[in-house]
Amino acid sequence: MQDFIEQINLYYPLSAEATDALLEICKEDYFKKNELLQKSGETARYYYFIKSGLVGYYMIDEDGEQVYKLFFAEKSFPAATVSIIKNEPGDFSIVALEDCTVIKYPAKEYRDLLTRHHDLAMFHIRYLEKNWVVNKEPLEISLKHETAKQRYLKLLKEPDLYNRLKQHHIASYLGVTPTQLSRIRKEIKD
Repeated sequence: MQDFIEQINLYYPLSAEATDALLEICKEDYFKKNELLQKSGETARYYYFIKSGLVGYYMIDEDGEQVYKLFFAEKSFPAATVSIIKNEPGDFSIVALEDCTVIKYPAKEYRDLLTRHHDLAMFHIRYLEKNWVVNKEPLEISLKHETAKQRYLKLLKEPDLYNRLKQHHIASYLGVTPTQLSRIRKEIKD
């Protein structure tokens, strides 16, 4: 649990009291590759912290294909945030792309702690600001204004993530077919 608390403290330092209250509701869990942490159509019940492994955040499009929006590796905090906030079934699934060890904490209890511990609330706000506003905005802009090739070249600059993904995950993330991805890869090599 030390990595979990250290990662939180990078956003905002927690008091001993808030740390103890948070750890009281946390549980370590394990998900095998391809196992769902969250299923679309269900109301999300947990926030997660990835201790080891990689997960993908995806939805199913009108053709029944998985469309990956984000990937979360070690030391990140995936959650079906919209589902949790609205307390209703969500559109996204979270799947283990590798065997994963996670710390999970129930959304309801966690949100109750946010009202009682200012420092925990500050962590939450800073995490959301950085990861769901500051880091997400360039991604949304790139989806509208960059080609799949340009987005692929950016992904190549993240070898720790790129080397862990299957080609069909990359194609889905870029919004192209696996055949189109093969063409892009060939074009870059030529």
